[in-house]
Amino acid sequence: MPGRRMGHGGGHMPGERAKDFKGTIRKLIKYLRNYKVALIAIVIFAVGSTIFNIAGPKILGQATTELFEGLVGKVSGSGGIDFEKIGRILLTLLGLYLLSAVLSFVQGYLMTGVSQKMTYQMRKEISEKIDRLPMGYFDRMTHGEILSRITNDVDTLSQSLNQSATQLITSVTTIIGVLAMMLSISPLMTAAALLILPVSLGMITGIVRHSQKYFRAQQEYLGHVNSQVEEVYGGHSIVKAFNKEEDVIRAFEQDNDVLYRSAWKSQFLSGMMMPVMQFVGNLGYVGVVILGGYLAVQKTIQVGDIQSFIQYVRNFTSPIQQAAQVANLLQSTAAAAERVFEFLEEEEEVQTTARPLAADDLKGCVEFDHVKFGYHKDHMIIHDFSARALPGQKIAIVGPTGAGKTTMVKLLMRFYDVCDGAIRVDGHDIREFDRTELRRAFGMVLQDTWLFKGSIEDNIRYGKLSASHEEVVEAAKAAYVHHFVQTLPGGYQMELNEEANNVSQGQKQLLTIARAILADPKILILDEATSSVDTRTEVRIQKAFERLMEGRTTFIIAHRLSTIRNADLILVMKDGDIVEQGTHQELLERNGFYAELYNSQFEQDPAASA
Repeated sequence: MPGRRMGHGGGHMPGERAKDFKGTIRKLIKYLRNYKVALIAIVIFAVGSTIFNIAGPKILGQATTELFEGLVGKVSGSGGIDFEKIGRILLTLLGLYLLSAVLSFVQGYLMTGVSQKMTYQMRKEISEKIDRLPMGYFDRMTHGEILSRITNDVDTLSQSLNQSATQLITSVTTIIGVLAMMLSISPLMTAAALLILPVSLGMITGIVRHSQKYFRAQQEYLGHVNSQVEEVYGGHSIVKAFNKEEDVIRAFEQDNDVLYRSAWKSQFLSGMMMPVMQFVGNLGYVGVVILGGYLAVQKTIQVGDIQSFIQYVRNFTSPIQQAAQVANLLQSTAAAAERVFEFLEEEEEVQTTARPLAADDLKGCVEFDHVKFGYHKDHMIIHDFSARALPGQKIAIVGPTGAGKTTMVKLLMRFYDVCDGAIRVDGHDIREFDRTELRRAFGMVLQDTWLFKGSIEDNIRYGKLSASHEEVVEAAKAAYVHHFVQTLPGGYQMELNEEANNVSQGQKQLLTIARAILADPKILILDEATSSVDTRTEVRIQKAFERLMEGRTTFIIAHRLSTIRNADLILVMKDGDIVEQGTHQELLERNGFYAELYNSQFEQDPAASA
């Protein structure tokens, strides 16, 4: 079987650009159609808030003109300052700014709701997608990489969308509105102010194009680092036992260094954009002030219009700077969204419902008919496997490591489908059954125990969620687990931690056996089920298994050949083929490969006896 890769979560290199930026944005827009009513309201409120804000400088300019003309009249003796009129203008201005603030608040509230609902929905779809993905996907992808897409990428997408969407709306509205106001004051001054646009756009384009690849690399290597941390943390005791701390640190530093450099460059370029744009904006601001002063002297425009125009110039360059920031945010959004959509679009397991499977009516006849299989089509692991298990029989599968024993079980459970040949249950090809219904007919006890954070009773009940407390206790007694559970603080209500390391490995194995007993399956699979318990406990478990296996077709994968002496049929595998089959006694009498395996477990090491 292919093992999990350590360290890297993907095959991307640090200089890689987004594969399909435009396509990803289109997918994101299509995804957001579920919230189109809220988004329309957001656009309306954002545009309204911006328009009311844009009108402010023009009205303030009227107050300035009124004040200036009043001062001039007072000096010349022809009039004075009309404070009442100025007061009305300022009150109108205050009302507009308050209304703008209220609309902005509502728009921000709605946008936050949309981004959080989208995040919730996306994580829900990812969680459901995980259940529909084939086992092959998890063989080629590390846990850390998958977790990075659920956590980091979805969070990045939510945060950047929350900022970029509203900024994009307000920036575009501001640019259009301010341009209209500037033209209404002075087309000549507007033309002078617009001279800064080509310079600004050139700088924005250059910086965005240069920073895009670094944002992509940042997201990719964040997944790599998370993957390595998660895997090394999970195997921390192994790392310590083999003194691999320096190797692990070295591998982490390599990925972390790439993450640091890509993140530094992307953030530096993003941060550099604002001061560059401010410098260009200030040049335009100076030019407009000089031209405005000249036009005021020529009596072409009023003094208040100069003040309004200067504010509009500031307001005009600001949304351009915001648009630049949005461009950077869109790179981050696209990089994260692309990875999420890649995951959601992964090929799923083919669900077959051509034939219903009633677990209660299942007899348990299993046939392997010239089965061929390989995790990669150009490299077959199972070459030609044929065997037949009658209802109620105990079938043992033995052989050296890598012979294909566990792979046969995975094929039987339809974790993978055969490349050629067929596996039949009660005469029907298992590919005709729905995977969920098929697996409901099986019970498994694996070599690698899996328990979750929760009470011992909940972990046993996982085999049958509707089971009562009494049924859980009966299953525990049958697995010889009841006694040690009673000695634990809290008994069946004792909480197992996330790693389930507050009970021993042998006790964890006993709990998984109790879970299988409670499930009461028609076909039982025991994959090295007693490998983690001592000899005395193993004898007791074997007795429990004898009761459990009565009337059930059972497949037993075992390295300890002493545990399968009573099997009805032993299949001896080597290099993906059955080289021998028969009962324990028959295989010993043949003095073949099985006898060699069996005797090797009881031979005394000459060096030890010396």
